[in-house]
Amino acid sequence: MEKRWKLLSADGNEVTALQDALKVNAAICKILVQRGIRTFDSAKSYFNPSLGELHSPWLMKDMEKAVDRIIAAMASKERIMVFGDYDVDGTTAVASMFQFLSRIYISELVSFYIPHRYKEGYGVSRAGIDHASENNVTLIISLDCGIKSVELIRYAASLGIEFIVCDHHLPDEELPPAVAILNPKQPECPYPYKELCGAGVGFKLINALSERLALDKENYLCFLDLVATAIAADIVPITGENRLLAYFGIKKVNENPSPGIKALIEQSEIKVKQLTINSLVFVIAPRVNAAGRMDDASLAVKLFIENEPRKAMELAKVLHSHNDDRKEADFSITEEALDLIRSSKEMEGRKSTVVYQPHWHKGVVGIVASRLIDQYYRPTVVLTRSGEIVAGSARSVPGFNLYEAIHACREHLLGYGGHFAAAGMTLHPDNVDAFSLKFEEVVAATIAPHQLIPELVIDAEVEFRHLRPGFYNIIKRMEPFGPDNARPVFLAKGVRDTGRSKVVKDLHIKFSLKQGDAYASGIGFGLAGKFHLLESGKPVDIVFTLEENEWNNTTQYQIKVIDLRSSE
Repeated sequence: MEKRWKLLSADGNEVTALQDALKVNAAICKILVQRGIRTFDSAKSYFNPSLGELHSPWLMKDMEKAVDRIIAAMASKERIMVFGDYDVDGTTAVASMFQFLSRIYISELVSFYIPHRYKEGYGVSRAGIDHASENNVTLIISLDCGIKSVELIRYAASLGIEFIVCDHHLPDEELPPAVAILNPKQPECPYPYKELCGAGVGFKLINALSERLALDKENYLCFLDLVATAIAADIVPITGENRLLAYFGIKKVNENPSPGIKALIEQSEIKVKQLTINSLVFVIAPRVNAAGRMDDASLAVKLFIENEPRKAMELAKVLHSHNDDRKEADFSITEEALDLIRSSKEMEGRKSTVVYQPHWHKGVVGIVASRLIDQYYRPTVVLTRSGEIVAGSARSVPGFNLYEAIHACREHLLGYGGHFAAAGMTLHPDNVDAFSLKFEEVVAATIAPHQLIPELVIDAEVEFRHLRPGFYNIIKRMEPFGPDNARPVFLAKGVRDTGRSKVVKDLHIKFSLKQGDAYASGIGFGLAGKFHLLESGKPVDIVFTLEENEWNNTTQYQIKVIDLRSSE
């Protein structure tokens, strides 16, 4: 699939000033300026993260109220329930809060609850509140959910149950009637950093409780590996506090992980010396999410709160098995969906994709939608049967408002929800065709032509002669990478094949390139179709990242080519 190349710019004067201060390559300074790092002091802070730079939890609106209510509950021996969503952010947040409260309070009076993905749906549930009431719970701490649960929290109050809401999602105009709401995005919250995930907000409450009770910092820092896993999985910006928490959380993952995280690492059999945030995203997070996708997400919490290594390994094996089932369902459904599209000229020619089979597993339709976008770059909906109705997930391409497009099809839907890039919906089986036609009509009328071509964003142009160990070491210190702090993407112009580049496994290219008197080698996955550009002997431009390559217990850097095209 051809891509649009977009080379980012930066203020030349700011780049020069930063280079004079740091004495490093101009391309690196350009990237730093693009990311808001314009002074020596801000660069020093960026390259040398310190936990001392974390903001005081007391800056968050309602933190005093939340801490006071929990202290009061402990004083009067109330039953406390920790309630969280079924994804990685929710389960890690619940595991952290549950463990902390169990240590500082009477453990028998603390419980947790994760709603069933398919029976109860997302967020605070009536079933969960009823369960709390039946067990004489009088205080619920919700994590990664609750900010939109106005009626349900009002219902809980009618049963004598109060809520402390810890959430990071955008609130509606009406806030729930909770005794305290911890959410940096709520109106009039002075907390300086607004992009915490749910586990991050929960971490701040644990931090504040530790300070109030004069506990050692280790009582909350011990949860950093879980917080980092949530940050990685929830695709929040890796900036500010998130970057600090992720940096030290990954450090804990590598040096002293909790038994649950350690068991998941061992089950994955990952063969790297040091895990990175990508390891959390692609190795740990899918196994945690598989619990809720394939069965019951409370299994993930049980793993994270288990301190006995042998029992943790048994639970990790179950999650690993669920993830294998998830991968098998994901692969087979993706192949079926691609066959449906390929077998229909009408579908192949559309500007949107809507596919439906009643037997597809509901837990992976969102993943399949993303896979289809990799093949057919356009807004995509994947539907399956759920009881008497059809349910599905939708994913968008950058820049296209998916929620508005689905909203325009509401006459054919029973219900829908979501945001700019992702959404879900339910509809009657008889309305699938009508919805598909209407969705295509709306997308075709509103999507811009360039939005149907993937854009490859490039940070800076470099020359091979600059790609020395010192250059790579600076790039490595920019980790952890993620949204708003992505691994730098470089452009090199006018490079040629040395004659030793070759196609491997019919799909990939093993590159051996030269630019002037400098050389670089590496890999390009899925680029075999462009090998003829190298064979021509003519110069090409390449877009690449710098990666570590571990082989035979040695680590070297290499280029990972994302795309190439003729320099002409």
